[in-house]
Amino acid sequence: MLAPRFPEVRLWVYEADLGERMRFSRENDVFLPGFSVPGNVQVLSDLEPALEGAEVVLSVTPSQATRAVYARMLPWLDPARLFVSATKGLESGTLLRMSEVIREVVGPRFAPRIAVLSGPTFAREVAAGEPTLLVVSSQDRELNQTIQAAFSGPTFRVYRNEDPVGVELAASLKNIFAIGAGLCQGLGLGSNTTAAVITRGLAEMTRLAVAAGGQPATLAGLAGLGDLVLTCTGQLSRNRQVGFELGRGRRLAEITGSMRMVAEGIPTAFAAVDLARRHAIELPITAEICAILRGEREPRMAVRELMERSLKEE
Repeated sequence: MLAPRFPEVRLWVYEADLGERMRFSRENDVFLPGFSVPGNVQVLSDLEPALEGAEVVLSVTPSQATRAVYARMLPWLDPARLFVSATKGLESGTLLRMSEVIREVVGPRFAPRIAVLSGPTFAREVAAGEPTLLVVSSQDRELNQTIQAAFSGPTFRVYRNEDPVGVELAASLKNIFAIGAGLCQGLGLGSNTTAAVITRGLAEMTRLAVAAGGQPATLAGLAGLGDLVLTCTGQLSRNRQVGFELGRGRRLAEITGSMRMVAEGIPTAFAAVDLARRHAIELPITAEICAILRGEREPRMAVRELMERSLKEE
């Protein structure tokens, strides 16, 4: 998608064997089969040549690998770079958002200019050129405008937002409720239940994001409600698929062991419970999903526990 917008795009690939195949076949046969890598995209397995002279560094690393990858990148980073984080997750243990992780790693050398990018974006549909809308967010208005102009095109419309806290938490937390929606579907429950998970999930997302300093309106936008609907209902959602298989009775280790891609909702669910505890708020759906992920609660019992909670106002 970015190839037509820049003279050159460099793609750093973690798996050296995959990078070698991509350079030869011009196709990512593991993570995005069926799409040709454009000619001006240089596929690299070394960080130094990938970063040398780059104007924009766009990272989409798994959340639990972001700190280590940026630490490896650090020798080749400088204040001239613009950083865009598209990772949707929280760091386990620290509970930091990805922009906070990047700032913590890079900050001792210089103050990085970081924007976050999020929204309802299945990779295959973006690669196929289907119309996609998303949001770039930073408190740096000039950075927002720069990335918005550089990334937007005929099939990719980027909106601006100055609430990175809300955007990053929305992007992370929605994956939890995709697991919940998948659980319901795996149990054979109908659309009523899925709609309830989406709606009450949005309430939990908003409650936690606002407690952490985000804005409620952000959660009603593309990074919040938009991505939540997509990942709870879309057939390409990895997190929804994890929940679906759990609902059918498979164990988590078996499910994740058969996946090549990361389901960010799993570590994020545990991090969200810890973050909610820090802010003294309740996340009942998230807590039940965590109990299921730990093998402490059967899915049908979790549904019953939620339905029999004390009655209250919406």
